[in-house]
Amino acid sequence: MELQTTIYIVVGLSFALYIGIAIWARAGSTSEFYAAGGSVHPVTNGMATAADWMSAASFISMAGLISNMGYGGGLFLMGWTGGYVLLAMLLAPYLRKFGKFTVPQFIGDRFYSKSASTVAVICLLTASITYIIGQMTGVGVAFSRFLGVSSETGIYVGMGIVFAYAVFGGMKGITYTQVAQYIVLILAYTIPAIFISLQLTGNPIPQLGLGSNLVGHDVSLLTKLDSVVTDLGFGKYTTTTAGSTLNMFVYTMSLMIGTAGLPHVIMRFFTVPKVKDARSSAGWALVFIAILYTTAPAVAAMAKTNLIRTVTPGVVMTDADPYKADSQIEYEKRPDWMKRWEATGLLKFADKNGDGRIQYYNDKSTDDAFKAKAEAAGWKGNELDVNADIIVLANPEIALLPNWVIALVAAGGLAAALSTAAGLLMAISAAVSHDLIKGVFNPNISEKGELMAGKISMAVAIVIAGWLGLNPPGFAAGTVALAFGIAASSLFPAIMMGIFSKKMNKEGAMAGMLAGLAITLFYVFAHKGIFFIKGTDYLDLIGGANPFFGITPEAFGAVGALVNFIVAFLVDKVTKEPPEHIQHMVEAVRIPRGSKAVDGAH
Repeated sequence: MELQTTIYIVVGLSFALYIGIAIWARAGSTSEFYAAGGSVHPVTNGMATAADWMSAASFISMAGLISNMGYGGGLFLMGWTGGYVLLAMLLAPYLRKFGKFTVPQFIGDRFYSKSASTVAVICLLTASITYIIGQMTGVGVAFSRFLGVSSETGIYVGMGIVFAYAVFGGMKGITYTQVAQYIVLILAYTIPAIFISLQLTGNPIPQLGLGSNLVGHDVSLLTKLDSVVTDLGFGKYTTTTAGSTLNMFVYTMSLMIGTAGLPHVIMRFFTVPKVKDARSSAGWALVFIAILYTTAPAVAAMAKTNLIRTVTPGVVMTDADPYKADSQIEYEKRPDWMKRWEATGLLKFADKNGDGRIQYYNDKSTDDAFKAKAEAAGWKGNELDVNADIIVLANPEIALLPNWVIALVAAGGLAAALSTAAGLLMAISAAVSHDLIKGVFNPNISEKGELMAGKISMAVAIVIAGWLGLNPPGFAAGTVALAFGIAASSLFPAIMMGIFSKKMNKEGAMAGMLAGLAITLFYVFAHKGIFFIKGTDYLDLIGGANPFFGITPEAFGAVGALVNFIVAFLVDKVTKEPPEHIQHMVEAVRIPRGSKAVDGAH
């Protein structure tokens, strides 16, 4: 069977499954729409949480960035996984015990203020829409390749599908759809990794294959990869950092606390019957997440190895000289996978020296010895531009795996992007209809009216995110990192202080959220453009790129969080402390009792 036909069948069957589940489990009430009626089993919820959390950034983009960055890309693994542990241990059980199923609802009640709830909605919408831009970028990448269309058309198709099943089922439908999506995405990620690990190292376990010797050689995969990439002017794969050590530390912290402040993940803990189930489902989710996250470094290294092996044949499996004229592949003899990805515009070739061969190397290297070798070989600049977001999806094609494996990866990539997009849309829908319209502007709105408002807000969010996704501020994982930074600088400190500081008042919390959000957006927009619109950046105003101790905009969320905490405590010191009943409520939430069912409904 032809590859394209196989892809259509596998992806079509997976979509039919998702939409069928959404219709079967569609929500009949606001409680089911927002919190799945609070009746989801912890293991089921753990699987759904894993799918919700492992987005296009995790499935499609993360391994691509690690492949490009090497060791420095490990900050995504450490930040996101560490943040999940932080969320599971410090926040989820207390929020579940509090009994409110949205973050703005918690902040509004804890800080006894509708204004605080409104500020939280603004922060949530900013973070969630930025996050969806990353998902839409991933959706566009996946659809463009597997439908044979441009990435722009892929985004339009994705917008329609996400809208269909998110609006149909609400949280109840999304929960069971995400369980199916998790199974699809984890199979799609691990099966190709097992095949490729066997091909390169003879070891069927990718995590062990990463440290194993290449087949027929006495040298390990990583040692050989280090040698090959340095020969091509890149930094050493196993030691290269993401900027300075300070930036890497702050970047990791930003991803970590951003994870703990993400509203769409927090909402998942309100779908289980009891407080102890919130802890249990968090543990299960970590198990399910770990399967992919421990595989990602192997996928990244093996993809990099296979890409270089394709473009510069013989260099990986033998000690051929990469600077020889016949070491690079002829463009006319490039494999079919390159032709298919060229059609999407995400892989580009430009013959800069006119020799008809593909030179793939780091033409920005500052190593004089390497530059001299490249010039002597007649190289005029890197000729192959490979978008980091295609690495995982192209990996089985590069390795010449069977068509059904390639089709499975297509379905997995789409499942990852669509599952998180649906979860984010639920967070946006709940924030607008439940927290803003019902909580602030129209408390007497009917249940039917509230559901309709939620669905309309979903539709508007999809259109905005889709439009911005056509011109994203970066790769999927980079864009998602910005969303984590926004959540880190605005929501995380307010939630932490709301749970662990009974003296924190509404004035402090609101001032902190606004200050953290404002300074982070100011720094991010300076680099990426106002609301990520190209041409509206203002780097000159802040003194050039990364002026604050070399910290990149993706890493700035941790700085924003620090500003949030400082401003909140300063304002708190000069304003009135919270009412007595609020202080007692905070103490009651933290007392280790109450593992019985807590009403998470309206």
